[in-house]
Amino acid sequence: MSAIPDQTPPPTAENLREAALRHLARFAATEQGLAQVLDRAVMRWARRCAANGGETDQIELHRARSRVMIDTIVGDMRRIGALDDAAFARSRSLSLTRSGRSRRAVAASLAQKGIGAEVLGNALEESLGHRSEDAARERELGAALVLARKRRLGPFMRGDATEGNDGPAEEENRLHRHQRALAAFARAGFGRDVAERALAMNLEEAEDRVMALKSS
Repeated sequence: MSAIPDQTPPPTAENLREAALRHLARFAATEQGLAQVLDRAVMRWARRCAANGGETDQIELHRARSRVMIDTIVGDMRRIGALDDAAFARSRSLSLTRSGRSRRAVAASLAQKGIGAEVLGNALEESLGHRSEDAARERELGAALVLARKRRLGPFMRGDATEGNDGPAEEENRLHRHQRALAAFARAGFGRDVAERALAMNLEEAEDRVMALKSS
């Protein structure tokens, strides 16, 4: 009797490659991301095989072989252009910025997806500009304003939150709201200067900048 039951055959290079192509046809992916998708498929097979009485040693042997196949498949996908970490990083950095992510948060997100430091740095400069450039600073401000609109901060604050008398209690409330808003921007990775500019902006200009960022 086979150690691996017939109903749970081990993954082959062919079906792993087919799984890779199916995934890439539907989703943009990094090299690390695709490897993780294929590895999860192997893990699902391993769990089914173990549940059906497969021997642990044989399962681990096939898993080790599958890891080698996965590395080969990822390399093949990169060579034919189906995987391009640099292009992925450029595209995703723009989309994340338009959604209100700071440059720092964008970098952290892409690093988590396996984008290497050099590729990441180049992608950020190509898509968002160098930190010292006016265009890059304006894009960062636009992203902060997107976040402000989502959180109803600064120019996007509800009218009832700004109403009240001008006495000491109201001044204390305004200061408290301002500090809480700065803390929200800081947690999202925005610098103090960007946060202060976003909070001080009038609603019409803020809306214009948000629209400009989203259409860029």
